[in-house]
Amino acid sequence: MGDFKLSASLEGHEDDVRGVAFPSQDLVLSASRDATVRTWKLLSQEPPKYDCSISSHGSAFVNAVAYHPPSPDFPEGLIVSGGKETIVEVRQPGKPPDDNADALLLGHSHNVCALDASSEGHYIVSGSWDSSARVWRVGKWECDAVLEGHQGSVWAVLAYDQSTIITGCADQQIRVYDPSGKQLNTIKGCPDVVRALCKVYPDHPSNAHFASAGNDSIIRLWRLDGRQIGELHGHENFIYSLASLPTGEIVSSGEDRTVRIWRGKNCVQTITHPAISVWSVAVCRANGDIVSGASDKKVRVFSRAKERIAAPEAVQTFEDSVKSSSIPKQQLGDVQKENLPGPEFLQQKSGTKEGQVAMIREGNGSVTAHQWSQGAQKWVNVGTVVDAVGSSGRKTDFGGKEYDYVFDVDIEDGKPPLKLPYNLSENPYETATKFIQDNELPMTYLDQVANFITANTQGATLGQSSQGPAGSDPLGTESRYRPGDPMPPPTSALTALARPRVLPQTSYLSIKTATLRTIRNKIGELNQQLINEGSQDLALSPTQLEFLSVLMKPLEDALANIPASQDIFTPGIDLVMQMISTWPAGQQLPALDLLRLLTAATPKTAAWRSPAGATFVDVLEESKVFADPDRPNNIMLAVRALSNLFEQEPGIALADASFSKIHTLIKASSSGNSLSNRNLSIAIATLHLNYAVLFTSEPYRYLPSYIDRGLVLIDDLTGLVKGGAVDSEAIYRVLVALGTLLVRLDEDVGEAMRNVFDVDGVLRRAEQVAKEPRVKGIVGEIRGVLFELN
Repeated sequence: MGDFKLSASLEGHEDDVRGVAFPSQDLVLSASRDATVRTWKLLSQEPPKYDCSISSHGSAFVNAVAYHPPSPDFPEGLIVSGGKETIVEVRQPGKPPDDNADALLLGHSHNVCALDASSEGHYIVSGSWDSSARVWRVGKWECDAVLEGHQGSVWAVLAYDQSTIITGCADQQIRVYDPSGKQLNTIKGCPDVVRALCKVYPDHPSNAHFASAGNDSIIRLWRLDGRQIGELHGHENFIYSLASLPTGEIVSSGEDRTVRIWRGKNCVQTITHPAISVWSVAVCRANGDIVSGASDKKVRVFSRAKERIAAPEAVQTFEDSVKSSSIPKQQLGDVQKENLPGPEFLQQKSGTKEGQVAMIREGNGSVTAHQWSQGAQKWVNVGTVVDAVGSSGRKTDFGGKEYDYVFDVDIEDGKPPLKLPYNLSENPYETATKFIQDNELPMTYLDQVANFITANTQGATLGQSSQGPAGSDPLGTESRYRPGDPMPPPTSALTALARPRVLPQTSYLSIKTATLRTIRNKIGELNQQLINEGSQDLALSPTQLEFLSVLMKPLEDALANIPASQDIFTPGIDLVMQMISTWPAGQQLPALDLLRLLTAATPKTAAWRSPAGATFVDVLEESKVFADPDRPNNIMLAVRALSNLFEQEPGIALADASFSKIHTLIKASSSGNSLSNRNLSIAIATLHLNYAVLFTSEPYRYLPSYIDRGLVLIDDLTGLVKGGAVDSEAIYRVLVALGTLLVRLDEDVGEAMRNVFDVDGVLRRAEQVAKEPRVKGIVGEIRGVLFELN
């Protein structure tokens, strides 16, 4: 049986390819951090060529993709995908991305990271960071069961057969369930996080039922009763994905840049990729080809069949890209450079097993790694060995462990920096996540920290002297990385980073994210409650409910800036105002949320008038939304609706005309315990910030009446900080609003801020409460402006 060779390299994704599926020899599926799911259809053979099209496009990372085989109801089968948006999307392959999905499965509260589909049981199973797995019946599109008991992220799910589901979890346990949610077994033999599962074919010599793998780099073979009957050793880092070939062989991929083929207990082929991570691997059952998805944004197909091998120049390009890539030294063992053999070793010695690695000291002083191919009976160059600490091999000890880098990260001026240890063999995102969790920092810093690690460790090679001593600050003593700052340049740039000025703010902010189907379903549920409680006179009719369902698609399009007919929105606004005006306060929440979205989506919301001439601001006042402090979420959504007025010109006009009324309503709602509600305090700060932008725009900033309004707004803003606002995002937005008014309005405003509104005390409290670099930066800007005015 020959080796796998490159069949096709599929390019099109703009970020890491996190998931792949291989439903048939003519179709490959991929999911990416670029927020797309793509289909790759085979156009021609010899050499294979594929046509790429986008199946779906979201607004956040897509982590997993699966395929449900054809059925009478869905003759093309179904593409199933999920990711950061927490929704599992189900779509037929032939549907354009702009068409509605066949189903949107709602229930997870965090990132969806694993998916599988059962052709026998006609169900889909999903795993999530929310510590649960869920079972969804195909065609029914409701959650049939929640697989409970997990104590961490569910990284892997396996639809083993029509009556058995297996999950792998960050709590180091494997669990077996039936599709009704009943837990059948718990397997506790894994010493680390479980990230991958696959079914093992009956003819595997171990007689195992399934395989697992994860952070300990070992593939384990199991029986369903929990007995471990084998281990496969060879990977050097996290294993992310497993699949089974029709031959009975197992395929794996991981953080050591490789896809590996296992026959029995032996690794028979290692396919090194020019990427940090090979996130996913899948098998085509029809022809035995495999597909991988990696961190270099590429999907690659490999085949053993000669007629499906890529053109020679494509194969050569792939091999050259592997040769030119870098390999972390610690993946290859602690071997001193001075003791390594020269290139003549490759001609004189053969390897003893597949995947064996030999390091060679080249004539130019660099070190290259060569992997033995048992099939080709030769050494294959798989890259240049990198080591950030020079030829001596020295590392820095931190916390009892040795690291290539220990970066200093300043979180607060005047306090010792936090330490960020990193080894070149590690995934930057894994390291960044652990750093953020260990130091209780906001997850919004994740991309910045990961990108910083990548930018400052790229190109480090054995013997390089441009890198400072291990553990030193790569940007110089006074230029440490600070989360929230702009991304620093790579290590070679030693200049200090300058924080860009924020003031004045000149654009309006909006809050438009939502899951429309959830809102519609909640309205239907509350409407049924009204009927059950005997309040049929308040309930919407079936026709009205159906109209709300029809409204969702044009509303979604309008929020995404896709042209939509405006005529449909007027009756929808009527229904929302009806619910807000007549429904009990405890059932107004989804209507207020829908109003928030309509305000951002269409100018007709601001232009709406009741038969008596009332605006929607009047309706909010009359419905007593702002007078019910026990329902802060109702107030929060109403404030968000007012903030979104600034998305449309008619909305800006209404916000301007209604300032006095809105100011009175908000003033009553922004005191006492209400400011401890994070979402409400951010919503109020956002509304005030939008008013600050309006009052300081042309020509309003020169008009005495708007300067007076600005002073009223300053009173409100300083009152938020003095009154007990504690959320850092809310405080930051308050400070940006204050600074915008200070910079853009008359100089007398600065004097009033200092002498009347005690802005110095406000700035001090902001620094004490919100200890973030961006807050300190905006405080510094405001103080600088005040100093210039003196």
